[in-house]
Amino acid sequence: MKVAYVYTALVTVGGTDRVVIDKANYLADVLGYDVVIVTDTQLGRPPVFPLSPKVRLHDLAVDFSQEYGHSLPVRVWWYWRLMRRYKRLLRQTLDQQKPDVVISTMGREMDIITSMKQPGRVVMGEVHLAKPFMRGLHLMRARGGIYRLLAVWMMRRQERHASQLDRLVVLTHQDARSWEGIVPTTVIPNFYPFYPKQLDEPKSGKTVIAVGRYSEQKGYDLLIAAWHLVNRRHPDWQLNIFGNGLIRHEYDQLLDGYGLHEVVHLNPPSMDIEREYQRSDFYVLSSRYEGFGMVLVEAMTCGLPCVSFDCPHGPSDIVTHGEDGLMVEPGNVEKLADAICWMIEHPEERKDMGRKARQNVKRYAPECVMKQWDALFNELTSKQP
Repeated sequence: MKVAYVYTALVTVGGTDRVVIDKANYLADVLGYDVVIVTDTQLGRPPVFPLSPKVRLHDLAVDFSQEYGHSLPVRVWWYWRLMRRYKRLLRQTLDQQKPDVVISTMGREMDIITSMKQPGRVVMGEVHLAKPFMRGLHLMRARGGIYRLLAVWMMRRQERHASQLDRLVVLTHQDARSWEGIVPTTVIPNFYPFYPKQLDEPKSGKTVIAVGRYSEQKGYDLLIAAWHLVNRRHPDWQLNIFGNGLIRHEYDQLLDGYGLHEVVHLNPPSMDIEREYQRSDFYVLSSRYEGFGMVLVEAMTCGLPCVSFDCPHGPSDIVTHGEDGLMVEPGNVEKLADAICWMIEHPEERKDMGRKARQNVKRYAPECVMKQWDALFNELTSKQP
């Protein structure tokens, strides 16, 4: 079976890039699929994570960055020109590749691939962020006025394209409900990228870890405010945050205001994040929203219990409160600080939660998750004329 992923570029040390690469590698190396990833702006850059030699990477070389840095009218003209070229090249590529299954990550390619449906070809979508937060539409709605109207139009357009898919794969049951009546959905979570055979013991480094982009979504402003309270009770504990993003300077200013630079460290992304998990005592997720929460899964494979906001969507599917972690009311800084302090002050319970976390997370093993993808591909292709 031949599968084509359509994606923008594999150049970001982030969750979606890793998930696309890991799934493509598994399909090709383990299940024997013929896999091609079609990108638009790879532009000669190597994939950020190792790509199997059995997976082909085909780049259309359409540099969408050319639209930026211009006035609005010029930018619109550039975008129209680039999209025209992109659509032409993508159509040609899919016609040449003749895949049995085309998978969209719900980006700019949506209207193109849905218009290319034909007998014998399955056209699918997969989402990596919950529906209410796709493309930052929640931020546009919050601005009000014309931005809110634009967000409503963009969501309706997305729904219209999604309704033409044969199936939409979502990460959580909560997100599946948001697509009811629009498109048939299947819930398949992501699988973990690693599961250490042996853990470094003991941890006892008095270190807490958080991983993700420096963005409004990840809520590090809330985490820093919570750590200000934690630091009063446990000044000898450290918080390590790993990520990148445009608003890092805002968090530096917060650390200045709270006087926390000695105990809270804003680190760049790590290419050996598994090692950083293993050096930590537990994980904290302060997100305002998630598509799934892969960082929780990664931390649990390394025997870390998790303290997490019970935000939409994902953490409640992964963490069992009181068993392998603690769930906290979304956005409540005081309760987040209390949960972190509880984890610090109960080392034996923390270690027991970590052992249970490592056991419970096995349901996200690659063989368990990819078995679901294989079954779905076979189900959908068997229905094609």
